[in-house]
Amino acid sequence: PALQRLSHYLLSHYQKGTRPVRDWRTTTNVAIDLMVYAILSVDEKNQVLTTYIWYRQHWTDEFLTWDPARFDNLTQISLPVESVWVPDILINEFVDVGKSPHVPYVYVSHHGEVQNLKPIQVMTACSLDIYNFPFDVQNCSLTFTSWLHHIRDINLSLWRQPELVKFDRSVFMNQGEWELLYVLSHFQEFSVKSSDNYAEMKFYVVIRRRPLFYTVSLLLPSIFLMVMDIVGFYLPPNSGERVSFKITLLLGYSVFLIIVSDTLPATAVGTPLIGIYFVVCMALLVISLTETILIVRLVHKQDLQPHVPEWVKHLLLERATILLCIRDRKKFSQSRTQSSDVSRQAESNDSTANLTPYGCEDPRESGAVGGTRPTLAFAGRTEGSAVLQGVLRETTAIRQFLEKREEFRDVAREWLQVGYVLDVLLFRAYLAAVLAYSITLGTLWSVWR
Repeated sequence: PALQRLSHYLLSHYQKGTRPVRDWRTTTNVAIDLMVYAILSVDEKNQVLTTYIWYRQHWTDEFLTWDPARFDNLTQISLPVESVWVPDILINEFVDVGKSPHVPYVYVSHHGEVQNLKPIQVMTACSLDIYNFPFDVQNCSLTFTSWLHHIRDINLSLWRQPELVKFDRSVFMNQGEWELLYVLSHFQEFSVKSSDNYAEMKFYVVIRRRPLFYTVSLLLPSIFLMVMDIVGFYLPPNSGERVSFKITLLLGYSVFLIIVSDTLPATAVGTPLIGIYFVVCMALLVISLTETILIVRLVHKQDLQPHVPEWVKHLLLERATILLCIRDRKKFSQSRTQSSDVSRQAESNDSTANLTPYGCEDPRESGAVGGTRPTLAFAGRTEGSAVLQGVLRETTAIRQFLEKREEFRDVAREWLQVGYVLDVLLFRAYLAAVLAYSITLGTLWSVWR
């Protein structure tokens, strides 16, 4: 048969251990091509990228030529790869031997062109930048070069045009976490310690992570918890429910961080921005809880506190209410006037009580004025005056108690108003900080996207 005769004709005197050129000064030009089939894994911790590629190379073997007319017009034949010369082209970034299937044959044409087509599982070292996770784009290089032969013996070239290689996604399986953007190619020469030059062909595989899964499982729960923290400010500051609500949110966020800690990529050289985002969100929750504790402490137990200082009233109850556009600021501004009116009324009552403590004439004075009254009537009036004096003392004590309680209520009302205005002020500052932080992150992620 023609195949057997041609195989015997080509391999009977073939020397596979020698570069297949008749003149040793002739350079063997090896054209290579690459197509990415799948992205198997991206190990951020160990900085390793595992891809599955279809690798093709062809060169001219001057000792594998024949006349097709002598062999039944046969123009191509497959020969065992172990029986012919194969260039020693390797990938510089190799870190482990992949599970690549063994292809035992190469195609040879009657002009001596040899085509070596094979799939390779490539495990290569790659500098992975996870700062933009989950909107990160990775650029990993695959450098093909002859490990031994310099450029005068083996030169490299690109099989297809660079534009065809760049946007070729015809065989890429794009149902995984990563999508292929493009493949760039670049040829260069290099030398090691001023030795002979070597040829190398670089392929830059640019891939992008699909962020939908991480957006749903990481970002949205965190955003929901932060929204609930903002909504919690609408609870009354003079109730203890806000503190327990904020503590529950803080504990829930801590459990959330423990759950997602295994999902975030970890490297020894950097931290993703989303990790910083979670830490800042935790810090904001702590600040919110601290602010709530201060406000609750401010508006409780006012009976042990003095009156609100004048400068605090001026800043919070007058200036801050105008700045914050609080509707009932007139009531806040009138609190000082009302408290002063109450104090003046209490002083006038005390002075009136001192002038007429018993609400009647002094029996000794009436006796001095009208000394003709009978002694029996004077004694009866003295006993009735003693009883009336006791009743008036009790009435005075009750009045003083009520005035003191009203004063405490005024102090409590003043501190409650101060706490309310301060709570609104801190809430708006907190809301502005959260919005600015969210807009900054959203802008960065949208630019990266």
